[in-house]
Amino acid sequence: MQAGMARFSFIVLLPLALGLTIVAALAWFLWLAPQNGSDDYLTAEVQRSDIEDSVTALGTLGPLEYVDVGTQVSGQLMRLHVELGDRVEQGQLLAEIDPTLYLARVEASTAQLENLRAQLADRQAQHTLARLQSERQESLIALDATSREAVESAQATLRSAQAQIAAIKAQIRQTESTLRGDQADLDYTRIHAPMAGTVVQQLANQGQTLNANQTAPVVVQIADLSTMTVRTQVSEADISRLDVGMPAYFSTLGQPERRWEGTLRQILPTPEVINNVVLFNALFDVDNSDGELLPQMSAQVFFVREAAESALTIPIAALGQPLAASTAPTDNVAKAHVGTRYRVRVLNERGEAEPREVLIGTRNRVQAQVLEGLSEGELVITSGPTDTPGRGPGRAM
Repeated sequence: MQAGMARFSFIVLLPLALGLTIVAALAWFLWLAPQNGSDDYLTAEVQRSDIEDSVTALGTLGPLEYVDVGTQVSGQLMRLHVELGDRVEQGQLLAEIDPTLYLARVEASTAQLENLRAQLADRQAQHTLARLQSERQESLIALDATSREAVESAQATLRSAQAQIAAIKAQIRQTESTLRGDQADLDYTRIHAPMAGTVVQQLANQGQTLNANQTAPVVVQIADLSTMTVRTQVSEADISRLDVGMPAYFSTLGQPERRWEGTLRQILPTPEVINNVVLFNALFDVDNSDGELLPQMSAQVFFVREAAESALTIPIAALGQPLAASTAPTDNVAKAHVGTRYRVRVLNERGEAEPREVLIGTRNRVQAQVLEGLSEGELVITSGPTDTPGRGPGRAM
């Protein structure tokens, strides 16, 4: 009987004791536990990192110096001495056009020139004879041994001989000019490299007939690949943020981990409109002495407006509204840097949010550089309830 009563008391009192324990725990948590609202905030640590404000764009690589090597004469391309990728030197023979027609013209002009020179020699001999006859007639007229008519006839013959010599000399000059043109056309049948470089395009094949009467046909394109130009297309919304002389760098699809650097050289004033999008071309050059870059490669380009290394940084989400512009020295930089003041909230050691005024320098869409107002390791609040000064977090009335 007593054992039964004991078992009954245990069954009844156990739930009651558990209930009282839960009630006491809730009361302690709600009224007696220390108030700490730090868990209500999302925070980020002030830390050192590199920060960069840049404009991104897509670009295409091309040689800085290149030339389209064409032919100035028409005819069949008899022989092509180079192939794609060949390295050529300035003056090297690249191709030969059939010279038969141009060689015949040179030979004809040469023969005509020789004929004219022979005629000139004949006219000069006749001129000498006419001069002697004129001098003889003048001597005889002084002795009254000839007639005035004979003197005048001899003088006319002399003047005619002089005129014929002048005409032959003019014909010789004309023929010499024609011969020079024919010789030039003959020389043009042998196409030489105007510059040293690499054959990057071949636009004509051996045996092909080239017609230079309308346009100059291009045989090959030679490019100097030691320096490449990056042609980037920048949207009209970002083009005003670029300045000639600003640093730029890019990476390629094949080597995304490698970085090539240069300086913005030129912004072309005439845009391209693609699918109703206005794009401006911005150009800069990079060294390619190792030959890793090739024409028509794609590039992910970054134009650097501002950058800082090992700077104190915080997330953009921690910034409130800007207060005012200011001037203060940057870290490890002697010159002045114009920044903007913001108010942020910092989580103190008691877990309370306190306002802090900071000076911000370089910033991008993710981070902001802190020039003054915060120390490394402090926690800034990026999201959470708005606090009233003097009140702890979670106690706003």
